[in-house]
Amino acid sequence: MSHSIELWKENMLGNYGLPPVALARGQGSRVWDEDGKEYLDFSSGIAVLALGHAHPHWVKRVQEQAAKLAHCSNLFVNENAPRVAERIVRHMGGGKVFFCNSGAEANECQLKVSRLFGRSRAGGEEGKIYKVVVCENAFHGRLFGTMAATPQEKIQNGFRPLTPGVVVARLNDIESFRAAIDGETAAVLLEPVQGESGLTPATPEFMRALRELCDERGVLLMCDEIQCGVGRTGKLFGFELSGVVPDCFSMAKGLGGGFPIGAVWMRDELAALFHAGSHGTTFGGNPMACAAALAVFETLDAEKLVERVAERAPAWRERLAGLVREFPEILVEVRGVGYMSGLKFREAPAPWIAKLREAGLLCVGAGNNVIRLLPPLNASVAELDESVEILRRVFSAAK
Repeated sequence: MSHSIELWKENMLGNYGLPPVALARGQGSRVWDEDGKEYLDFSSGIAVLALGHAHPHWVKRVQEQAAKLAHCSNLFVNENAPRVAERIVRHMGGGKVFFCNSGAEANECQLKVSRLFGRSRAGGEEGKIYKVVVCENAFHGRLFGTMAATPQEKIQNGFRPLTPGVVVARLNDIESFRAAIDGETAAVLLEPVQGESGLTPATPEFMRALRELCDERGVLLMCDEIQCGVGRTGKLFGFELSGVVPDCFSMAKGLGGGFPIGAVWMRDELAALFHAGSHGTTFGGNPMACAAALAVFETLDAEKLVERVAERAPAWRERLAGLVREFPEILVEVRGVGYMSGLKFREAPAPWIAKLREAGLLCVGAGNNVIRLLPPLNASVAELDESVEILRRVFSAAK
């Protein structure tokens, strides 16, 4: 056991369990642990490292900002926050942006948007239009509001009573949503591609029908782009796969490329519901976090990384599908979309994750017996192929 793992065991809260490896450094799609063992990192910090490890432009941006202005709070303007916001607003053709520190906080902001919207619809009366409809197996965070919006027993157990007003419907079942939305409903919140529960995409047909239903009933359509956003699906945002535009959506993870940041975009009409003091955070829009986000956007543009995902993902996913055909006694199907892909196993995948790690491939578990493969957006074709070959070697050895 490495010294770092020993220190972790002695001093850290046990909510994560004991990590099996202590990572020391990374470069591109690869990391090395404290013993010098090399891994192909297709965990990407759970879909955070959009540019991989230590991308030179990202490093340069963050280093320069650290030497110039690390923090100033939202009592003052720093040059980076409005520049990142402008990029998002320009892409969306209008609206406003709020910055925070994480995905869970971004979704908390969305829940507050829904309450303000409901109050507005109710003529200023609070508590009359307040419900939010979410999907079965959704994951929107572990804070008190977002925990209530994450209908999973492992998340909610021990923390009841939960925040009221959350109703659960079935993903890709428009009639389930039609039944769930009533006169007290303010919003629908969903992931265009469910991540933690097993890489299940919302179908384009369902997303379009849901947009139409929300318009018909006068409720908000809010999207959680925390894991599927910032290019991972082959579009900048996952909802773009269906051509649907939400009223509000959250971002985090890949947005900072490794530096903690969260954000929410909302339509101008929703932004007008906020006033000075109605929401805030000390670190939101931090100049270093926004320097990192600027570096991500600049690199997405310069290296055409979103387009690269769209071009390269189909062949990689077909090779993963070949593994399903080759090892039907182990695998069930390929899941997900783009570089948010994975494999569904016939049994719990934890032992396979350990075997793959030993073979030099880092991946991430998910619900429904799925492992997630989340390569950096700039992973090479050779690295994508290497991931498939490591999987094949491990499955062949077991067979």
